[in-house]
Amino acid sequence: MRSLDRTYLQKDPRASRHRVCHVGTYDALLVLSFGGPEGPDDVLPFLENVVRGRGVPRERLLEVAEHYQSFGGISPINQQNRDLVEALRPVAGVPVYWGNRNWHPFGEDVVRQMKADGVRKAAVFATSAFAGYSSCRQYHEDIARISVDGGPELVKMRHYGEHPGFVAAMADHTRAALEWLALRGHDDARLVFTAHSIPVSMAETAGPSGGLYEAQLRRSAELVGQALGRARPWDLVWQSRSGPPQVPWLEPDVCDFLRKTDAPSVVLVPIGFVSDHMEVIYDLDTEARQVAGELGLPMERASTAGTHPRFVRMVRELMDEPEPRPCPLTCCPPPRSRPQA
Repeated sequence: MRSLDRTYLQKDPRASRHRVCHVGTYDALLVLSFGGPEGPDDVLPFLENVVRGRGVPRERLLEVAEHYQSFGGISPINQQNRDLVEALRPVAGVPVYWGNRNWHPFGEDVVRQMKADGVRKAAVFATSAFAGYSSCRQYHEDIARISVDGGPELVKMRHYGEHPGFVAAMADHTRAALEWLALRGHDDARLVFTAHSIPVSMAETAGPSGGLYEAQLRRSAELVGQALGRARPWDLVWQSRSGPPQVPWLEPDVCDFLRKTDAPSVVLVPIGFVSDHMEVIYDLDTEARQVAGELGLPMERASTAGTHPRFVRMVRELMDEPEPRPCPLTCCPPPRSRPQA
């Protein structure tokens, strides 16, 4: 087991133990994320954690592993979470911890450390902004799984895809991509928002009344467009589809869209992600860029929210909001048959 040297805390200079500060109802903040490998030897064990219990064929794991190995076996997500935690420390007002679902530092280890540090109640910021089983409900399941007797109460903060801080960060990054294209003589780019595709059956059951995943993404895209002074036309397309071909997933795929669009140039805006992790740098920066190059289609990709100051401040603002109401038990149910990775 690796040590918890990647857990970030505030330290009391007058004592050797960690000092628990109190802001509002929370005395700590936990950034809860997906996790990712940090070297070639990590890749397969990480992927096995991701798909545990889902019956994914070994050959499919090896195929996905090649995506990671093409980047040295390193996903950017862990370093980007470290950067986010460091950016949050001056503004959170409480100790900031970081834990993952699928790789070190594992959430359960971090929560045990929080208990030892005397944390009583922590806000949980999931690095996923929208409704859905994988993007929300599964984080509630993670919280239930990693909670320990006598440990802190963990409260997941609400969806934030429509929060002004998220919208401002995405608008700024999209503006930068538009300006870069304009400098190359392409000032008529079409905005193409992307998000992780999910099975249609999961999309239809997202949220209390269904359909909330796609509806929230469309609303976020609309707000970013408005912030840029650009009404429609813009598009919402999907990426990172996986699983057997007989299972319907949200479409169109971003590469299929690029092959059919009549836009003179495009800016891909990964609205469904908060950091430039593997699915962004492979599916967009590698595969989609290759397709655009083959078509002679000028393309830029906007950055994700990352550590944009307005996004960082948003996390603190979420902590100041009233505690979210628990989701209904019928909200975003687990898939009856898990799709392959």
